[in-house]
Amino acid sequence: MAKKNNNSTEPLETQLWKAADKLRKNIDAAEYKHVVLGLIFLRYITDAFEALYSKLVAEKDMGADPEDRDEYRAENVFFVPPSARWGHLKSRAKTPEIGKDVDDAMDAIERNNASLRGVLPKVYARGNLDPTNLGGLIDLISNIAMGDAKDRSADVLGHVFEYFLGEFALKEGKKGGQFYTPKSVVKLLVEMLEPYHGRVLDPCCGSGGMFVQSEKFVAEHQGRVNDISIYGQESNLTTWRLAKMNLAIRGIDSSQVRWNNEGSFLNDLHKDLKADYVIANPPFNDSDWSGDLLRGDGRWKFGEPPTRNANYAWIQHFLYHLAPSGQAGFVLAKGALTSKTSGEGDIRQALIEARLVDCIVNMPAKLFLNTQIPASLWFLSRNRANGKYRNRVDEILFIDARNLGHLINRRTREFSDEDIAQIAETYHNWRNPDGDYADVPGFCKSASLDRVQELDFVLTPGRYVGLPEEEDDFDFAERFAELQKEFAEQLKEESKLNALIQENLAKVEIPDN
Repeated sequence: MAKKNNNSTEPLETQLWKAADKLRKNIDAAEYKHVVLGLIFLRYITDAFEALYSKLVAEKDMGADPEDRDEYRAENVFFVPPSARWGHLKSRAKTPEIGKDVDDAMDAIERNNASLRGVLPKVYARGNLDPTNLGGLIDLISNIAMGDAKDRSADVLGHVFEYFLGEFALKEGKKGGQFYTPKSVVKLLVEMLEPYHGRVLDPCCGSGGMFVQSEKFVAEHQGRVNDISIYGQESNLTTWRLAKMNLAIRGIDSSQVRWNNEGSFLNDLHKDLKADYVIANPPFNDSDWSGDLLRGDGRWKFGEPPTRNANYAWIQHFLYHLAPSGQAGFVLAKGALTSKTSGEGDIRQALIEARLVDCIVNMPAKLFLNTQIPASLWFLSRNRANGKYRNRVDEILFIDARNLGHLINRRTREFSDEDIAQIAETYHNWRNPDGDYADVPGFCKSASLDRVQELDFVLTPGRYVGLPEEEDDFDFAERFAELQKEFAEQLKEESKLNALIQENLAKVEIPDN
């Protein structure tokens, strides 16, 4: 978390958000997010550029050239031309032309950095964005990370960018869910899968949160971030732009995160990739996935998915991209656990009998911004017989987490770090050779495939975990004695009340007619 300001108990990112939201005035949140996030990104790349620029200036005697673009490309730092640098824009923040200046800066940065072409927003000279408010935003963002060491600036700016993405998603509600998966859900998926190294794929990557969290997971566990390579695809151009900025501000190579408006089913841009991990949150119950154009596709190894629902198409798409020992963790509408519509039940049975389903987690309501449809997490593994985990080919772990999480507002719930640890540790203890796992009634159950077959290959965790055990410390005799005492006291009070009523009635004089 970004550090707290000395004048407030609120974290820095919360103060910044409130100030930025106040400057929004009448601009729609969906449009305003590009204004704010673009400025945060611009501030980030200027900080990174200037840090290397200062170093190159100091090394001029050794042949370094601070204005040579190749010097920056060699260090994976974006080159920022003078007219686009944050200091220049800050000095122009109070002028009426600041909107055009920022748009020109974005153009200049794209011209000088091929990987950013077509990515940055040019929305600052529009009539609905008041130059005074834009100047206020520039001043506000200028204060981010002030007082922090330069090498921490990127971390702070990255955290603020991520925080603002989440807040804009909340503001947009249902539409926000199209580009943003709630952070606690992403963290849970990553904590359960533990992607320490290898190739990570998200074929419906939104704003890139799965990748950011994967890299963060490796860093927090003393791993080497460069041991992970990421591959992604997004069909919404605006969302893809957010992903590219989100990854760049974290210093993550996004060269394999690609856009096309046809999507992963019709135009798979990573057709030959076999990933070590697939982490995804595909659209729930998507009926507009062009299934009628993909009859007989080679990905449908376990059965033809229905043309009006993409759930089982996504599952098989993920499996198609898994390496022989690959693992997948993804979100899916809860209905996919039980559905038998248009052959979905047969596909689910085939997946179970192929020993691919490792774990199912039932999720609480209100976790997602764009839908009230109940959700579940699926974990698949291509190699459950050996490797670094124990042989569990004839078992499936079911976790019912519907009672976990807490409300952050009337419509939205999230998992706490303790909730995430409880679920992830349950899974790890179950699959690890030396894990200390035990079934917990009402929460988790390791079920045999025979039991799953008995229940007609339904995967709803509630069918397996049962009800929680209640402590049976009820003493009937003690409770009966308490009720007798309460009843006697009530009779005594009633008797006193009746006597008082009679006494008062006797004092009342009834007038003669």
